Formats: sequence, structure tokens, C-alpha cells
Amino acid sequence: MNKDYYNILGVNKSASKDEIKRAFYKLAHKYHPDKKGGNETKFKEVNEAYQVLSDDSKRLKYDQFGSGFEQAGGYSRGQGFGGFDFSNFSQGFQNGNADFDFGNLNDIFSDFFTGGMGGGRAQSRRGRDISTEIQISFYDSIFGVNRKILITKTSNCPTCHGSGAKIGTKMETCKHCNGQGKIRETRRSFLGNISSTKVCETCFGAGEVPREVCEKCKGKGVFRREEEISIAIPVGIRDGEMVRMSGMGEAVTRGTAGDLYIKINVTPHHIFKRDGHNLVMNLNLKLSDALLGTKYPIETLDGKIEVIIPESVAINEILRVRGKGVPISKNKRGDLLIKLNIKLPSKLSRKSREIIEELKKEGI
Repeated sequence: MNKDYYNILGVNKSASKDEIKRAFYKLAHKYHPDKKGGNETKFKEVNEAYQVLSDDSKRLKYDQFGSGFEQAGGYSRGQGFGGFDFSNFSQGFQNGNADFDFGNLNDIFSDFFTGGMGGGRAQSRRGRDISTEIQISFYDSIFGVNRKILITKTSNCPTCHGSGAKIGTKMETCKHCNGQGKIRETRRSFLGNISSTKVCETCFGAGEVPREVCEKCKGKGVFRREEEISIAIPVGIRDGEMVRMSGMGEAVTRGTAGDLYIKINVTPHHIFKRDGHNLVMNLNLKLSDALLGTKYPIETLDGKIEVIIPESVAINEILRVRGKGVPISKNKRGDLLIKLNIKLPSKLSRKSREIIEELKKEGI
């Protein structure tokens, strides 16, 4: 079945890479299995769509051939019987006097076309992706920061470094699978005897086991513990964006760890707001300063500066201070935009009224 990856992410076919990335982060956070109300199936669909649409080459082929682009132009291992669902046969089939119990033929054909026809070790196992959230200041979101957090997860054993072996002991060939990492099985079905393979449950596909197991993890190579993780928050990150740390998710015995997704929540600033790569602020001026001009000290994220207010500025006029905004590259930054608000006096003294009357006569 052809999958509509654009529809899965909720973006148009003309969507930019940034739009695709933002859509993925939002949906990945929404459907992550670790969250209350998460949906593992939806999470996998979103991740699959992102892996294709975020890659220019894959996206081009997908636009031409659809989600089956990897099979376009010839046979591809793993294609099997396409979308045909063999699970309906799990009720059994009666042929004459012989009763055949098929089990789930989806498992059989999956093994047959992914492992039974190819050589080599079984495909590496992968741990679960996990997610968390952290709060950072507005200043740190602009200039970036390194943060350390404590998170409880299944991690590699620090004693044996994930091998499951006692320090100093050697590894030996797994006797259960003879070092193949997988076990061959034969099942009886209405098609005859079908051979398939599955990952060896003794060595978990590695093909070898330790002579003596690690006492800390009991030979598993992993266990659940609290781990300190250092996170590099990139410069210019926005509120709600996510940082992906590859391989920092849940570890799995003799396999590859999943990924860690960190949602960044930015505390609003009491003065500045962000507009793209620019920072925006309001500055209240007295009427006299607006008419005559003046110098105003203001506090920026880089420290204090002095801004020159020209004579006769207009209401809501914007002054631009270059290079005081959000970093764009190593040597380039956005600007600071200062919106001028002219405050009119609520009451006038007799002297002030007389002066204004004179100005009125002059047509000012």
C-alpha cells in the first residue's frame, strides 16, 4: 500500500525542510509511546515519513514512485508478498484428513524474505526512543548553553561497557546458534514445509557469549539506572523545538540504543520578544524627548548601550541597532528593533499649558 508521507506529517508537497522538521518534532512529541496518551504505531509512521522527506534523494524518488520507491526498478529484498495479509489463515486449514495449524503466516513470510534468504548475522536490535523536557532562559535560547540532566533509563552497564562479560574474560562462540546469531526453523503449512529464521535468544544475534558473565548486569550488558546526560542546546533555538540525541535513548542487550528527544521550553523575557533573527523591544519616551531628541541608555542581552533618539520622531517609529539580535552564523547576527512609544502627560501645569499654547500659535 502506498503511504502518503506528506499527509502523515500534515504538510504540503511543497513544504520546506524546516516545515517538515517542525511538523515531525510536533507529532513525535505528541505520539511518543512514553507519553500519556502516546501512540507507538503513529510514532513509527511519523518517524518513517520524516526519514524519507528529510532526505533530498529519498524524497525525490518518493515523489516519483511513491512509498515503494526502494523497490522501483527491480526486486528488493524484504518486499515479499507486498500487502497480502496471511493472518486470515491463522484459523487453520483442513485438507482431507490432515489439519494444518499455520500460526501467523505474516511472521513466517517476514522471516523468510528478510532473514531466511540472506547470509550473515541477524539484524542489530534497537532500543526504544525516549523523550523529556527542560526549561531554559530566553538568554540561553539565543546564545546556546550546555545543560546536564539526570534521567532514569535502561543504559549500558558501566562495568562491562555493554558486553555482558566479566572483566578480563573472553568471548566464545554461542553454542545454541553455532555463532550464526540466528536459529533456523521449519514450519508445516498448506504450502508445504517452510524454513524461516529468528534471532538467537541466547546471544541476541551477536553469535558469541561471554565465558563468565558480568556480576553487575548478570550478563545482560544493560540495566535500568539513573544517568547524567550533557545536552548542548544550539544557538537560536525556539520555544517548543526538540533536540535529538542519537544513541542516548533506551539501551538494549547486544544492540543499538534508541534516541533521546528533548523538548526545549523557553521562559519568556520581560523586555524582548523574538521576530525571526531579530529581537524586538518597546521604549517609552517623554514628549519632550521625542520632540527635541536625546540619548537613552538601554539594557540589551549583550549589556548596556546608549541609543540616540533623533529629533521629532514619530509615534511607533522603529529604531534599528544592528548586530544585537539572534546569531545567524559565527560572524553574523540579526538586529535589535526598538519600537518608540511616546507617552503624553495626563495633566499639564499652567506653565506647560502656556508653552503649548505658544507652540499651537506657531502651527506646531
